[in-house]
Amino acid sequence: MKMSRRTALSGLAIGLAVAGLGKPAFAQEMTLEVLYNLPGFTKFHQPLADEFMKNNPDIKINFLAPAAGYNEGQQQVLRSAVTGNLPDVYFSGYNLTAELVHTLAPRNQITDLGPFIEAEGASFLDDNYSPKMAALGQIDGKQYGLPVNASSPIIYINADLVRKAGGDPDNMPKTFAGLIELAGKIHEMDSTVAGMGYDINGWPDDWLWQALIFQQGGQLVDPATKTVAFDNEIGLNALKLARQFVTEGHQTLLDWDQSRQQFGAGQTGFIFSTPAHVQTIQGLVGDRFELKTATFPLDNAENGGVPTGGNSAVILTQDKAKQDAAWKYLKWITGPEAQNTIVRITGYLPTNKLATGENFLAPYYVENPNVKTASLQADRSLPWAGYPGGDSVRIWRTQRDIIGAVMRGEVTPEDGLKQIVDQTNGLMN
Repeated sequence: MKMSRRTALSGLAIGLAVAGLGKPAFAQEMTLEVLYNLPGFTKFHQPLADEFMKNNPDIKINFLAPAAGYNEGQQQVLRSAVTGNLPDVYFSGYNLTAELVHTLAPRNQITDLGPFIEAEGASFLDDNYSPKMAALGQIDGKQYGLPVNASSPIIYINADLVRKAGGDPDNMPKTFAGLIELAGKIHEMDSTVAGMGYDINGWPDDWLWQALIFQQGGQLVDPATKTVAFDNEIGLNALKLARQFVTEGHQTLLDWDQSRQQFGAGQTGFIFSTPAHVQTIQGLVGDRFELKTATFPLDNAENGGVPTGGNSAVILTQDKAKQDAAWKYLKWITGPEAQNTIVRITGYLPTNKLATGENFLAPYYVENPNVKTASLQADRSLPWAGYPGGDSVRIWRTQRDIIGAVMRGEVTPEDGLKQIVDQTNGLMN
């Protein structure tokens, strides 16, 4: 009998497998299709994926082209759900995860992580994540995601200007009233200098607006009525503060990038921004003045908190073998070693509490105290909320226009609140 080349090769492959010199068919490499948002995040996603694949040679991470932002990624995934071409793993923005779950869960297109967590042991969540950090990936009482990136607003301080105004950059006021008063003193020293910058009027999303609500102990949406929850003194006070930033804190109304540039030039006492900007702002400041950072103020120290931007990793594949592989990847990307890398590259909060230990971030924080500040807010972290109906982007653009009008003095805080409440409720229905 004449043996074909294919038969010979097949026999050789079987022989090698039996001899332990080759991989049997069931051990073939598995590929996970992974989608994340923001192209700039490639700087940590790729090296961490490379390390994961090195330690798990049977699992390949194939990144799809990253979405431009969280909103764009959300739309891409929702479209893919209709065509049945979902990625296996997706990094979902916290404020959009509820909409994602409520859309995909009824179709059985997103995975409840509960069984995987139970299989790890009762202490898995507590060992790795604080309750508030774990809550960032919870929807309707179920753990759908593990937190990967976390960002809450902090204060960037021109220590030289603060000292000249009689303040202490190492002990900044803990309330907005105290900060506004300090900003006024900074401006009094030099009328060409802005006392502060809270750039909610030009911010691309409602993160800084939610911060004004949450720091008072308020909520974005009433879970019972599904309507605006800040139609009260909390919402009114938030708008009054926004106006005071201009009238008493002498804020210059710029977009966030212009404001950052102005601060870097030494022309603003302090600004509020994301910890992800630490390295950028350090570069802008150079040696012009001493740069320090401080935690976000809380007017309600007992019940207040800060909205946490960022994303959690969710598993969308319903293939059991791929789910098991994806779970390994989720544990890695949210584990202390990976978080150590992410924080050093981005300046974000570590989502895994083990990452702050001596073997990871502790020495780095000693050398970089301006980065450490964000980690001090982990116990204040609240989920970045979204609005029912999936129209959060349009809602914020509408709200931002009104807030800007209030800050410019064109609309009173009282009228501004009524407009925001009416239009937001209308857009949710």
